[in-house]
Amino acid sequence: MADNDRWIAGINAAAAVLDGDAVGVREVMVEARARNPRLVELAELARAQGIAVNRVGSEALDRMAGGVRHQGIVLRCMAARSLDEHDLDALLAATERPLLLVLDGVQDPHNLGACLRSAAAAGVTAVVLPKDRSAPVNATVHKTSAGAADRISVVRVTNLARTLESLKQAGVWLVGLAGEAQASLYSMDLAGAVGIVVGGEGEGLRRLTRERCDFLARIPMPGEMESLNVSVATGIALFEAVRQRAG
Repeated sequence: MADNDRWIAGINAAAAVLDGDAVGVREVMVEARARNPRLVELAELARAQGIAVNRVGSEALDRMAGGVRHQGIVLRCMAARSLDEHDLDALLAATERPLLLVLDGVQDPHNLGACLRSAAAAGVTAVVLPKDRSAPVNATVHKTSAGAADRISVVRVTNLARTLESLKQAGVWLVGLAGEAQASLYSMDLAGAVGIVVGGEGEGLRRLTRERCDFLARIPMPGEMESLNVSVATGIALFEAVRQRAG
């Protein structure tokens, strides 16, 4: 078993990989006593692509999934190539109007997975994460993202503030979400080259990140709640950008 293997657990996450780009799948493990028709279907799909399918016990699947609810299936895959700040220039150059999502310290893997799912659905160019203040892209993230973690460019950077400066120099306007901002998100021009910057759970945007944003904006909330879950706020902001860019 290779050191760089990664594990994808759960029916929807496994289906997203096997239906999409299954080149990196080394092996599919299905619970030996499972009778779920979806598991049979996924096993047949894997075999049709020349991927080995093995029946294993539920305890073995529990170990592979690392605590994630696997629903009777785990994929062993080659680790995706890790992207860093040196890859951003190529990603920007390949897109006329890049749309970036910058997550400043999202540390809950369920939130990160949900953000990646929204980012993939919105067609973002890349998701930028700090190396030292973010959840790892693990089995929980893969499952929560419903396969999006394999379909989108995730760039981990050593110094987020420096990367934001580089993005600005490359012509990307940075809009940070902040509950106390005066401007509404819906008044922002998100149709061009733009990066939407979202803070982590609880703390929000860090000072250096906030200072490097060109604009700060809030999501109007007429109700009594003061804030939204980070993945919900991310989805709202990304699809406001999608709406504007479709016009």
